[in-house]
Amino acid sequence: METGFYFYSACCFLIIFSKAATAIDTISPSESLTDGRTLISNDGTFVLGFFSPGTSKNRYLGIWFNNIPVQTVVWVANRINPINDSTGLLQIQNGGRIVLQVQNTTAVWSTNTTASVQNPVLQLLDSGNLVVRDGTDSNPDNYLWKSFDYPSDTMLPGMKIGVDLRTGFQRRLSAWKSGDDPSPGDLTYGVELEGSPEMVLRKGLEKYSLSGLWNGNGFSGAPYYRSNPIFEYDFVWNENEIYYIFFLKNQSGKLRNVLNESQSQSQSYTWNQETQTWQQFVALPIDYCDRYGLCGPNANCDSNKLPACQCLPGFRPKWPQRWSASDYSGGCEHSKPLDCQKGDGFIRIRNVKTPDTTNSWVSKTMNLEECRDECLRNCSCMSYTNLDVTRGGSGCAMWIGDLINIKQLQADGQDLYIRVSASESELKKKPKVRLAIILTTVIGAFFGFLLVVCYIRRCRRKLRDGVVDKNLNDRENKYENEDMELAVFEFGTIAEATDSFSFRYKLGEGGFGPVYKGRLANGQEIAVKRLSKSSGQGLTEFKNEVKLIAKLQHRNLVRLFGCCIQGDERMLVYEYMPNRSLDSFIFDQKNREVLTWSKRFQIIGGIARGLLYLHQDSRLRIIHRDLKASNVLLDREMNPKISDFGMARAFGGDQTEANTNRVVGTFGYMAPEYATDGLFSVKSDVFSFGILLLEVISGRRNRGFYHADESGNLIEHAWILWKEGKPLDVADDFVVGSGDQSELLRCINISLLCVQQHPEERPSMSSVVHMLGSHNELPSPKQPGFLFYNTPFETGFSLDIDGSSSRNEISLSLLESR
Repeated sequence: METGFYFYSACCFLIIFSKAATAIDTISPSESLTDGRTLISNDGTFVLGFFSPGTSKNRYLGIWFNNIPVQTVVWVANRINPINDSTGLLQIQNGGRIVLQVQNTTAVWSTNTTASVQNPVLQLLDSGNLVVRDGTDSNPDNYLWKSFDYPSDTMLPGMKIGVDLRTGFQRRLSAWKSGDDPSPGDLTYGVELEGSPEMVLRKGLEKYSLSGLWNGNGFSGAPYYRSNPIFEYDFVWNENEIYYIFFLKNQSGKLRNVLNESQSQSQSYTWNQETQTWQQFVALPIDYCDRYGLCGPNANCDSNKLPACQCLPGFRPKWPQRWSASDYSGGCEHSKPLDCQKGDGFIRIRNVKTPDTTNSWVSKTMNLEECRDECLRNCSCMSYTNLDVTRGGSGCAMWIGDLINIKQLQADGQDLYIRVSASESELKKKPKVRLAIILTTVIGAFFGFLLVVCYIRRCRRKLRDGVVDKNLNDRENKYENEDMELAVFEFGTIAEATDSFSFRYKLGEGGFGPVYKGRLANGQEIAVKRLSKSSGQGLTEFKNEVKLIAKLQHRNLVRLFGCCIQGDERMLVYEYMPNRSLDSFIFDQKNREVLTWSKRFQIIGGIARGLLYLHQDSRLRIIHRDLKASNVLLDREMNPKISDFGMARAFGGDQTEANTNRVVGTFGYMAPEYATDGLFSVKSDVFSFGILLLEVISGRRNRGFYHADESGNLIEHAWILWKEGKPLDVADDFVVGSGDQSELLRCINISLLCVQQHPEERPSMSSVVHMLGSHNELPSPKQPGFLFYNTPFETGFSLDIDGSSSRNEISLSLLESR
């Protein structure tokens, strides 16, 4: 009898629960949506309901992806007016107006629908578009209102971002203020019509990044979009409306473009069903040359040159001294004055992102020659190009006054014709002069070829005779330089920049050799890493670092400007990081308080994103193999940049791990499987990241850690405190006092997940980035890999408990500064 009663009670509970949790597919005036119920799309992809973002207790009405482990909100109704309890009620009135009320009385959000319909229906479409339609209308696509017209921070496939020219109605994205607050932030994105239309990313009232002119084949600032495998897009520009739109190529996938307020970026993500994570595949701005007006008027920003800001052909710095000191705000001016009445000319620059279109004029009917003539007649016209580059080119776009925000691209950019004085114009050269130049070039090339052939024969003869020509070695070094596709600096240039490698300019010394601060003749500050002749790292590591980092472009990776190979000298030239390395702050009692917890958390996120790029988003899968605090450099704003790729390895295709007989890296950061068996993978980098994360939190090194009540290392100490329920005790007291304790606990949890004994149990860096940015519950960590016991290597190397070595046959970078 008692068993039957419990069974009956359980059945009643299940019936009540299933009724309360049942999702509905439409809402009519006779129904309502309360907190706890949801409206679901037909295919189950999207859900409309009430939610609380992040750690906030406020309630919002929003739309999110269904059936994925992380709640990803794509639209919010009451962004400005949150509900502070669970009494929210959504209704649709007979006229088609949607009303969101609190306690069934006060309206916190509503639509302005004024249609006269008797049977309005509120429905969530499979696209994520919430619509109101007439239930009696035979046309299901005749909508009275739709949420796609009022986007939040997210753009979905099929959504228009742009302007209706007939009504002036605008659709524009605006970022959330934070992960806990969906109210509109400073970052916005949309079409702007001042001059010719283009996509503009703004921070507040200021332009932050531009797309470039639409040229029929794509935006001139992002030509590679056309060849991407994820989506196809279009820019509709007619007399009725102007808008940007994209569609998935694979309809079974998930894609979203979201504004990120904290990173000032427009980021695109696809859902990876296998890893159950969102994977970022593009972000705008791509690099610092996409920042609006970085180089001032009449300059070209080229991220592959040093310095990046270059005056346009026929122009010179307006303020030379400031320009030499890296102040480019004044931009450039014509080297020779224009003479509109007597006639000017044009110089063509290839593959660029077009200037800001604010002061531009377009014609869809002109050809390029007519465009040139029209520009010449207008003395204020400074540049012109084709409006449409497809089918051989057509239309005309002209710019009036200064040219702002030009960026050099490597390929597929736009050709731009810049107005200069007639004497500097490549189009005004006399035919005879041009012919003479061509003939001279051809003849010179022919004789040069003969000289090269003779020289090669002579060198081969000397080599056969056993004669070693040092000059020949230098030239071979030069050819190696050219293969590296980087700027090659002369030894004298570097020596002058560093005052002949003066000790007062020395920043530190690592396993590679000494590092010096330098200043080039143009005022650019640099860091020079000079290969020590006694270094265990030789030409192989040098070439490895050059070839790898030259192909990497990410805001959290240090930028390599160039290299120098001359005789026995080998040097790398990097951007200078004025705040040096992370270890000089977190392990220093005086400097540690410079980095509050919020700044440390920002640094942690930057390192994680840099590693994610190496592991997943770069052209090659890169395993760093020597991630540590001294190899994380800090720029002027304390943004982290991963450095030192001398030990890195690149994987191709689907390769995820490899084995080596030569274990390299730094003891205290190496994963157990790498230190014992030489097996490395992306998960060995994840282990190093976990150690680094613990060190940032605790302010203590893993290697050399000492605690009065314990043996072992920092990992073991953190693990013991975790099991005892006192994880915050591992954190630096200053960090605990200046930080969010829930955030601290989350990071400690993540660090222990990263240092788990078995590689397959550690999260990927994409999961780490996701965990750092979300507030979902984290799994409990398993036993870490302590690495404090004796472990023999195949090479005969063994590690003692205190970290010392019995035989020095392993390559370890134990020196800290780089």
